[in-house]
Amino acid sequence: MFQRKKKRANQIDMTHGSLADKILFFALPLMASSMLQLLFNAADVVVVGRFAGKEALAAVGSTTSLINLMVSLFVGLSVGTNVVVARNLGAGRYDKVTRAVHTSILMALVSGAVLAVVGFFLSKQFLHWMSSPEDVIDLSSLYLKIYFLGMPATMSYNFGAAILRSKGDTQRPLYCLMLAGLINVVLNLVLVIGFNLSVAGVAWATTISQYVSASLVLFCLTREDGALHLNLKRLKIEREILVDILGIGLPAGFQGIVFSLSNVLIQSGVNSLGSTVVAGSAAAANIENFVYMAMNAFYQTNMTFAGQNYGAGECKRVDKSLMYCLSFSVGFGVVLGTLAYLFGPQLLSIYTPGEPEVIEQGMIRMAYIARIYALCGIMDTMVGSLRGLGCSVTPMIVSLVGACGFRTLWQLTIFAASPSPEMLYISYPISWILTASVHIICFYFVRKKAYRKVAEEKLAAGVSGGE
Repeated sequence: MFQRKKKRANQIDMTHGSLADKILFFALPLMASSMLQLLFNAADVVVVGRFAGKEALAAVGSTTSLINLMVSLFVGLSVGTNVVVARNLGAGRYDKVTRAVHTSILMALVSGAVLAVVGFFLSKQFLHWMSSPEDVIDLSSLYLKIYFLGMPATMSYNFGAAILRSKGDTQRPLYCLMLAGLINVVLNLVLVIGFNLSVAGVAWATTISQYVSASLVLFCLTREDGALHLNLKRLKIEREILVDILGIGLPAGFQGIVFSLSNVLIQSGVNSLGSTVVAGSAAAANIENFVYMAMNAFYQTNMTFAGQNYGAGECKRVDKSLMYCLSFSVGFGVVLGTLAYLFGPQLLSIYTPGEPEVIEQGMIRMAYIARIYALCGIMDTMVGSLRGLGCSVTPMIVSLVGACGFRTLWQLTIFAASPSPEMLYISYPISWILTASVHIICFYFVRKKAYRKVAEEKLAAGVSGGE
């Protein structure tokens, strides 16, 4: 009896009953988990900003875009895992669920090892290509080398959490991150203040905490009953499952790379304006990321609900999930973005106390991004429905043109003619509007084709049953 209750507590029936409460029950722990992940880097930034100086802050902050670029492809593959597992759970294909679990975890370990090697040996060269300020490039390189040693753990956590979330379990990944986040903050303070390790201290704290969160998530999977149970002795990459995951995950990963490339391009422009602008932008970006993660939780929620309901042939619930997730995403984006801007000076002073010039630069960025971040939420939530329906290439192409292409053109023309932080930051909201508009049009046509397929399958099943 206890085992049955435990299973229900960690699972959401996405294909029956009311939706709004289940979406919030799924999304809120996911939101908290994402924000705790952000605290890893935010804790680094706060500690170095307060106890190691402006140069150390700029060193950590200037690496964010590069880190996102290098991990985007493999984190995108975890999106493929989420959709494949969710759709097969919805359709009752439990053998494929089990095979997807073991294929995904081995993929995570392999991809993490590749990232660790590449990041460790090429970090300084990447920073040179990004025009990282010379006065912080050595510190930035040291931070990256240590950070990338934790990539096997980062990938294992993301893939493991994606598997748990595919059945509606967003609570245990949250608990894992709560413990790891606490360890990260304590180690930051001990290594930076107690041992005076500066940038190296925050990097080691983050890496150790990542291994803690990964170990806990994998332990949860080994304790699962049924199709999601992980047996480490059965780890194997199966070709059929790999193709399914790559079909969704590769385009998702490339889309992440597209956005990261545009952000790297923006970061190189910020870097060209000096370390004060870099530090202000880094602090503001950390605050804005909390707003983004609140909205992004509804993208992931929408993708999972769409995947399960589409697999179960419940097309009307796919539409309802989209409408609820759009409403929640926009609502959180407007409220949190407005609050972040209104309390911007106080929030920025947490990162850079006694640095009015840095705070001023941070407020410039937040004026152009934080206040209207809800536009980005619309864009992402639409992508969740497209991926849940099995369409991942189209949003990748749209993002390639609407984000990377547009921002590259903007920087080479508008920014080049008038190089200022304002001219860089305004390219974000313009690209969100353009890309979201095209995603909405694409969804109309993808939805029509997918629902026709479901209707045909139901009709065929009905005829077969009559015979």
